[in-house]
Amino acid sequence: MQLRTILEALESEAPFSLQESYDNSGIQIGSPEQDVKRGLITLDVSPAVLQEAIHKECDLILSHHPLLFKGLKRITGASATEEVVMEAIRRGIAIVAVHTNLDNIRHGVNHELGRRLGLNNMRVLKPVSGLLRKLVTFCPLEHAVRVRAALFQAGAGHIGDYDCCSFNTTGKGSFRAGESASPFVGNIQELHYEPEERIETIFPEHSQNNVIAALMESHPYEEVAYDIYRLENPYDRVGSGMVGELEKALPKEEFLHLLKERLGAACLRYCEGAKDNVKQVAICGGSGSFLIQDALRAGADAFVTGDVKYHQFFDASGKLMIVDAGHYETEQYTRELILEILKKKNINFALLISEVSTNPVRCF
Repeated sequence: MQLRTILEALESEAPFSLQESYDNSGIQIGSPEQDVKRGLITLDVSPAVLQEAIHKECDLILSHHPLLFKGLKRITGASATEEVVMEAIRRGIAIVAVHTNLDNIRHGVNHELGRRLGLNNMRVLKPVSGLLRKLVTFCPLEHAVRVRAALFQAGAGHIGDYDCCSFNTTGKGSFRAGESASPFVGNIQELHYEPEERIETIFPEHSQNNVIAALMESHPYEEVAYDIYRLENPYDRVGSGMVGELEKALPKEEFLHLLKERLGAACLRYCEGAKDNVKQVAICGGSGSFLIQDALRAGADAFVTGDVKYHQFFDASGKLMIVDAGHYETEQYTRELILEILKKKNINFALLISEVSTNPVRCF
């Protein structure tokens, strides 16, 4: 199987265009045309993980965290990263990272973390703005149903938990076909008026190529008239963190015990909140301290993440329990998430989950 097939399956669920500007998701080593037979899924790419891949005869490593965040000025094997790069190239092992694009989708890393913690009614904590587009097009009345269906199939028309959303009005379009045209209706060099339906629908930016292709394929006109507008509406299917509810409110100590048990955390760093019980919980796998104010605005009783600095605990102002459960601990289930995405896409490919713990942090 070509690596391209794996990339396309990941792209369909977690488009690489949704990664943060600082990130480097996608192919780290290898080529889309490279043939691969067995993949190893890991949170980080370390020398130990690479040796595991070699031992298990894997020619692909799928990692959450990128091996390469910044450019390398030289590759001499002096660092662990350089060592992995050299050996992976020598062995013909491709490396792909699925990082913040997987963090930012609605059913990505944070949803999986929330599911493991037993949260219900989850929603994106900080939706992204500027990703939505509005499509306006016009077609003969009798073709409107077909065109709409094609647009919806291509990814248009989603608003929250609703799909197939559009607004439709009827009117009269006019055009005159030139000498070299092949008009679907009307005659050459004659002004023609056609009863048409105006179709308006929205789509995420990363679906634009598919949506326009579907429009062109389903529309009967030789020249399809359409407009695309950028929208500033928040897109609630993409963004940072999540917030949800526990099935029942838990006393603070019981909530902390739940976190330790579910995440296998050796220790928890936390600050007190305003309430004795925890019901509404905000989460962000990995480093999520930048979302503390968003968790407060969402009315969360507790915010669970990793990599919280000393002074950031003060940002809660005593109103929010902040729990630093660890970067690794809050992202460890990403490996199973990647596996499930590829299984759902019916990828006929041998996939293994790494048995190497890449967590460098120890508690004494």
